[in-house]
Amino acid sequence: MTTIELLGVQMDLGQSRRGVEMGPSAVRHAQLEARLESLGHVVRDAGDIAVPTRETIDATRGLDYLDTITIVCRSLANSTRDIVAKRHVPLVIGGDHSIAAGSIAGVAAALAERGEKLGVLWIDAHGDLNTPESSDTGNVHGMPLAHLLGHGHQPLVQAGGPGASISAEHVAIIGARDLDEAERRHARDWGVRVYTMREIDERGMRAVMQEAIARVTDGTGGIHVSLDLDFVDPREAPGVGTPVRGGATFREAHLAMETIADTGKMVSMDLVEVNPVLDEFNQTAELAVGLVSSAFGKRIL
Repeated sequence: MTTIELLGVQMDLGQSRRGVEMGPSAVRHAQLEARLESLGHVVRDAGDIAVPTRETIDATRGLDYLDTITIVCRSLANSTRDIVAKRHVPLVIGGDHSIAAGSIAGVAAALAERGEKLGVLWIDAHGDLNTPESSDTGNVHGMPLAHLLGHGHQPLVQAGGPGASISAEHVAIIGARDLDEAERRHARDWGVRVYTMREIDERGMRAVMQEAIARVTDGTGGIHVSLDLDFVDPREAPGVGTPVRGGATFREAHLAMETIADTGKMVSMDLVEVNPVLDEFNQTAELAVGLVSSAFGKRIL
């Protein structure tokens, strides 16, 4: 039996389309807590991390929000570190993907206190490997993985403590199909393994997931799963801020989560980028809850 602690982060400062701040509410409304409890888990909803609204911040471009996002990520890192220290599992519901710079930093810090490292499965249409210097848009939700690896705005890099939170050798990006030139260069230069949708098409989701899991569990104390709903094709998940055609099918997405559950090594999870304003009858939030359930052990038989 696992004790799961839910944390909402109503973050929309990392990108330019409003609505994603309502993602935590939409996912909760889709019966997340009840679905997880039906699997035998103990679920505690710890509420939401405080996030200032856009209207209270003097900003004209994406990077103007960087300092505020850093403050939120530090608070989130403190919370996830404390949850993991209790041997509970934090399930962080966003909000945009910038929050992962905090959630993962806190989990990594908790494992470091045990003398262990953290592996990360970054399941996303995008690489999120930009820095403030390399980004064309300035949107911070395209930067969290770079910061976790130690590159970029140093206060955000150190959201969970001094230095990089994770190592490239323990990271796998799965489902990528929209990377800009800087992200391609960073992936090569930093040694980040990227499993594109082409590779999934050619090899199959099962083979890709098995190889990625082997990579991120080699020498680590557990896996963090950072699930961006734009990993799934927009025909199945229309309610996301940055949809990209050609994503994972409904069954491929569930297989990815089921394969993770089979390892028994997931210690924390993010669920991000559900945008109810762009959704159809809460379809994307419903799918998100189903995928989280699969990651936490729901089986067909």
